[in-house]
Amino acid sequence: MVDEALLSVRGISKMYPGTLALDGVDLDIRGGEIHALVGGNGCGKSTLIKILSGVVEADAGEMHIAGHTVEAARIHPRRAYDLGIRVVHQDLAVFPDLSVAENLRLGTDYPATGFGQVRWHELRRGARDAIQKLDIAARPHDLIRDLPVAVRAQIAAARAMRGMDGRNGIIILDEPTASLPRHEVHVLFRAVRRMASEGHAVLFVSHRLDEVLELTQRVTVMRDGRVVSEHSTASLTEQDLIGSILGERSIPERAERVVVGGRSTERDLRPPVLKISDLNAGPLRHVNLELRAGEVVGVAGLLGSGRTELLRALYGDLRKSSGRVELNGRRVAFRDPGQAIAAGVIMVPEDRVNAGIFPDLTVDENMSISVLRKYWRGGWFRRAAIQRDAGVLRKRFRVKTPSGDVAIRSLSGGNQQKVVMGRWLRLDPALLLLDEPTQGVDVGARADIYAAVREATHGGSAALIVTSDLEELAQVVDRAVVLHEGRIVAEVPASELSAQGLNELIYQRGEESHVV
Repeated sequence: MVDEALLSVRGISKMYPGTLALDGVDLDIRGGEIHALVGGNGCGKSTLIKILSGVVEADAGEMHIAGHTVEAARIHPRRAYDLGIRVVHQDLAVFPDLSVAENLRLGTDYPATGFGQVRWHELRRGARDAIQKLDIAARPHDLIRDLPVAVRAQIAAARAMRGMDGRNGIIILDEPTASLPRHEVHVLFRAVRRMASEGHAVLFVSHRLDEVLELTQRVTVMRDGRVVSEHSTASLTEQDLIGSILGERSIPERAERVVVGGRSTERDLRPPVLKISDLNAGPLRHVNLELRAGEVVGVAGLLGSGRTELLRALYGDLRKSSGRVELNGRRVAFRDPGQAIAAGVIMVPEDRVNAGIFPDLTVDENMSISVLRKYWRGGWFRRAAIQRDAGVLRKRFRVKTPSGDVAIRSLSGGNQQKVVMGRWLRLDPALLLLDEPTQGVDVGARADIYAAVREATHGGSAALIVTSDLEELAQVVDRAVVLHEGRIVAEVPASELSAQGLNELIYQRGEESHVV
């Protein structure tokens, strides 16, 4: 049953130096309803969430919640928590070496005796109640590291509901499925629907528009710091939603760039850029693979299948125990990523924040760090030349930023990723290794990223892409290979690619390769 609004925000505004992040945002979130918040990277979603949870102070506006009217500028994290606002972040913030019961009580005191000893029986009993409430397939004593990612997400959601004391609260789910394999998403959705059925208001923030339409009842679209539309999802199509997100941007053109993207049709006529023969490294077993110039190849598989390790082994970040790797006809054995980069191999890592960007450096510095040596001349550092060249790259890769002099940490995830892509593609690499390149990135930025990849491959490079998004993989690659327990068990050409087909192959067990 859908109730009246549990949370109403009115006129929320926030200005950062050179950027109006939020401009008079109004939003109503009702009890018993799952409400989506969508928009391109940099539209203001993250800033709004931070204001609602008290992490960032608004410049103007007010919030009506639980019978209270509060100035948005006066909300702080403890106040937001006491009012019943909880956030489950993309990284889930669960500790793998602690039990389910311990994780569920993080942020609150453990039940203890007068002598300070933990009452473990009481702790586990409370965990058992929380597990049953959301129908989670876990036990209080299970270690988080032993659980599937989707169950970990359920644990994070259950923790957010603690301390509600029988009242309905606002649960904000910030990109909760970004790191989940598609086949595990329904596990989390089951818990989310239970939360709403108990009367809680759920704000679901996601770039996966098919999930928005499947899970939510209403959706609010933001663009350039403003709410531009609100829809019932009952009769809404994904194309309608994309149109609302992109506004005046051309949907057919952008869709063509992502879906068709100039797929390579002359693979066998082009020279091989990469040849892998009987590679063994980490979990990888007897991997054989060839990529030719102009080709984009996808890698699909479950977490733990060896997807990321394949890229790391090619990048000199994981030592191989045996096998042969050739780059443009020459045998290579990189001892570290520096050697790989010097040879024309670049890697965009999955962990953008910790391994992809330098958060305290500016946008232009992040774009230029791969070629800093060229800007030293006669003992002088040519900063003006850096700014000029980086400005050209920002325009080429559609990086949305007030200037190149702001810290990259102030940019949205999608714009940070485009900066990372620009940094490496300016080197004209022979081989691109991309690990989850569009994770947590909006539909417009995804198109820009894949357009940049195609531009590079049209120039003679080859690209190897790992992604958990099988729908996307089926749309953008020339062919895909499937990894299972470190082995390539299938290879599928573009003409036969589908998310359903890849899913079926991913779950095949056995040691014989299947070529479609």
